[in-house]
Amino acid sequence: MLNDGDTAPDFTLPADDGRAIQLKMLRGKAVVLYFYPKDDTPGCTQQAKSFSCLIEEFHKAGARVIGVSPEGTRSHQRFKAKHALAFDLLADEDKIAAERYGTWVEKSMYGKKYMGVERSTFLIDKSGKVAKSWRKVKVPGHAEEVLAEVKALKA
Repeated sequence: MLNDGDTAPDFTLPADDGRAIQLKMLRGKAVVLYFYPKDDTPGCTQQAKSFSCLIEEFHKAGARVIGVSPEGTRSHQRFKAKHALAFDLLADEDKIAAERYGTWVEKSMYGKKYMGVERSTFLIDKSGKVAKSWRKVKVPGHAEEVLAEVKALKA
């Protein structure tokens, strides 16, 4: 289990625009890395739009926001365009990053067990350490809470 204070696990994943993004290349800047289950579902859409609405505030506070899900880049392109999202969405189709961050977990719905992404957010400081993590995220107010932590980190 990844804990606050641990070094954030590195990964290289394709972004919605086709670029490969490697986490360690973002050192020197805070990163809000959030894992979500699926593009264009109600909770995931609300979460993405919440982060997108606050993107200028995140940038002013010195942080980059990145969303990660098991969906492919084409799905991410459609999702991003449909909702005018203002940050990168990374395709973790092999669940490599999700496994490294402990967000690929057994879930249960209607008595059936299955594997899926646990909605989670990690605030990674400019040195590459996990400054704060949120597990089993409830969407309402979450982006604002993360922004407050980003601002506190910068202070």
